Amino acid sequence: MTALAPTLQAFFTDRLARHRQASPHTIAAYRDALKLLLIFAAGRTGAPPSDLQITDLDAPLIGAFLEHLETERGNSVRTRNARLATVHSLFRFAALRHPEHAAIIQRVLAIPPKRFDRQLVTYLTEPEVTALIAAPDTDTPTGRRDHALLVLAIQTGLRVSELTALTCADVRLGVGAHVNCLGKGRKQRITPLTTTTTAVISAWLAERRGEPGDPLFPSRYGTAMSRDALERRLATHAATAARVAPTLAEKKVSPHVLRHTAAMRLLAAGVDSTVIALWLGHESVATTQIYIHADLALKEQALARTAPIEAAASRYQPSDAVMAFLDSL
Repeated sequence: MTALAPTLQAFFTDRLARHRQASPHTIAAYRDALKLLLIFAAGRTGAPPSDLQITDLDAPLIGAFLEHLETERGNSVRTRNARLATVHSLFRFAALRHPEHAAIIQRVLAIPPKRFDRQLVTYLTEPEVTALIAAPDTDTPTGRRDHALLVLAIQTGLRVSELTALTCADVRLGVGAHVNCLGKGRKQRITPLTTTTTAVISAWLAERRGEPGDPLFPSRYGTAMSRDALERRLATHAATAARVAPTLAEKKVSPHVLRHTAAMRLLAAGVDSTVIALWLGHESVATTQIYIHADLALKEQALARTAPIEAAASRYQPSDAVMAFLDSL
């Protein structure tokens, strides 16, 4: 067995699982990225993955792998950069265990992420929100579950992983109604619920009759819904809602679009961006700035405060003798 294999194993067991206490989602993402890399490297070198050396994964091969992701697998630049971040994490760990390969490792770590154009976020307007929430057939248990899920997702802006992980005990109704979740980066987050959302979730819980540890939104088998299942249900309801709100047909409605919608509704209500960052569980307030860029109404308000373009330019006239003297220097 080569030095790469035990290093790879230690990276997952010691670095990610034990020291960083990474979530299962993070470990799965790292696993998938490195599996793709090993398969690609095995095809290039002709050696099985267990026989690959650290020297086989040099900078030219990593560069070819990144090109392969974009051109042959059709990955976006964001996905390509995420894969590169995984490779960088592995190689930083390898640098501590194999200083004899420092030159190769440093060249790989020097590969920069690729720049890309940042698109404006997609979100739903109020008529589209109304149509989407009304799309599920509330005469069926599945429809009532989906209706409650959509109402909660659009009001709270929870991530899809946070939604599917919710249990019946995570919802607190009554005075100070809120939902409690363990978010990205293992951050505990409490999100308040509006009166409307509280009424919908209360009715669903009464029908659900689940134990505290049971999933809040179960599948037909009683287990937590998967990401794919939630996305399929959302696509079905978006197609139904498009008959009432035709503009929905032009948008790809995903669970993250519901999250964007929650943020834009808060911004339209005048909530400060720092509060929105806390609401959504963003690590940095800078992440929340994308919603300000996307808010055309906010830009129109700023434009309205400026002087008309056709207005004659005025020159500042100092009202103080000392300021006038300084200005004349």
